[in-house]
Amino acid sequence: MKKILVIGSSGQIGTELVDGLRVRFGDANVVACDIKEPQVEQAGPFVMVNAMDRRGIERIVEKYGINEVYLLAALLSATAEKDPAFAWQLNMESLFIVLELAREGKLKKVYWPSSIAVFGPTSPKDATPQHTIAEPTTVYGISKQAGEQWCAYYHKRYGVDVRSIRYPGLIGWKSAPGGGTTDYAVHIFHEAIKQGSYTCFLDRGTTLPMMYMPDAIRATIDLMEAPIEQVKERIGYNLAGFSFAPEEIAEEVKRHVPELVMKYEPDARQAIANSWPRSIDDSAARKDWGWKPQYDLKAMVDEMMTNLRRELAPKKRP
Repeated sequence: MKKILVIGSSGQIGTELVDGLRVRFGDANVVACDIKEPQVEQAGPFVMVNAMDRRGIERIVEKYGINEVYLLAALLSATAEKDPAFAWQLNMESLFIVLELAREGKLKKVYWPSSIAVFGPTSPKDATPQHTIAEPTTVYGISKQAGEQWCAYYHKRYGVDVRSIRYPGLIGWKSAPGGGTTDYAVHIFHEAIKQGSYTCFLDRGTTLPMMYMPDAIRATIDLMEAPIEQVKERIGYNLAGFSFAPEEIAEEVKRHVPELVMKYEPDARQAIANSWPRSIDDSAARKDWGWKPQYDLKAMVDEMMTNLRRELAPKKRP
């Protein structure tokens, strides 16, 4: 029987991934764990653990009979730049713990997320290929690039079945963003609904690859469920949804909030965004395991506005 552990379950991706896994495999078969309490009530088991506590994770694996791990714990791009040493420690040590457990035969399958942050200013900006120059300029990107190589090494050397996706910017409404350079594309919805205005920390014309969270969750589970012979890449698979600049998403949001005023005050995150691709070639994922996005920019904005207006509406007292 499949028994799944999601480490970093209270974050932006983890919150929705746990829900998706429980829908597919049953509440009791998916154990959520994080260093902080979840923001939403859990339908299945939840335990507190530090992603760098090998013995703590090992105890959870043993107690619940875990055979698959999704490791999501990490410091993201902008947050990691504030404490590079700790970001490297967390992002890499947590990965080694899980890879070692798999090497020792205690896990059958591992998922570890990579990111478009592995690319840098020397990478092709448009339709960035699966295999290309990757010279990241952030500690987050460096850790993801190194992690990809360790995943490939553990697969080739020890036969560990580890799988990965290079996520673009992710947009979702169920939890707060976690300190990434693309977070403006979530903040804009909250501020449009609450204030009718938003000051963006990236400048006009900063086109970046993005994806609506339901597509990212579906892709993650589909990759993990793909037959092993279809998984050709053991570094992260490129994954694409749609690309846009801040002014383009602002225009889409204005269909719902016509009075929206958008201002631009670029900060340190602008340099990070400038080093990343404008669009991604995900033909390897499409060919190998049948990836195809379901959402475009318009459909994503429509769903975000509908869901967030409901979530942010004043709660009626009983």
